[in-house]
Amino acid sequence: MKRSFHKLVISSNVEDRGKPILLICNHTSWWDGIWALHLNQQKFRRKFHFMMLEEQLKKNWFFKYTGGFSVRKSDRSVVESLNYAAELLENKNNLVLMFPQGKIQSMHRRAFIFEKGIERILKRTKNEVELVFEVNLVDYFSQAKPSVYLNAISYSGEYSLTAVQEAYNAFYRECIQQQEKKEV
Repeated sequence: MKRSFHKLVISSNVEDRGKPILLICNHTSWWDGIWALHLNQQKFRRKFHFMMLEEQLKKNWFFKYTGGFSVRKSDRSVVESLNYAAELLENKNNLVLMFPQGKIQSMHRRAFIFEKGIERILKRTKNEVELVFEVNLVDYFSQAKPSVYLNAISYSGEYSLTAVQEAYNAFYRECIQQQEKKEV
């Protein structure tokens, strides 16, 4: 990453409460999973897992050795993948990364629409889980290489799809407002 980016800046108020972590993150590029892994290594130090579309995992087969597991969105096996994610979250040493919008989208969006998987995982998890929001933003400012800003907070509201989606989008807008104030 040092060759590709000017700097990576982590801004987070998340405390380690000894719970498994479900990390939900905007999906704006190929780098998002790597940035989430970096956040995990710097902040949480959990065993890293992430759900990835089966066709992408077949193309990028090496991700299965870094915690990737597959999902087929148009197939009944999606339930198995969601159940597997919930099972992973029974172990306090695990972190599961999810991209709740289910596809790569521009970071210039003002709101993300989540698919139902997050709510289903949270309902199937048998123990307490730390739900963490991550927002990744990229800016060049006056540098030749971009800087990456990883923002993370802990969520403590209702575990419904609507509530989580609204809270994530509010945090996303807040991160954009803070980013606009930066001068470098």
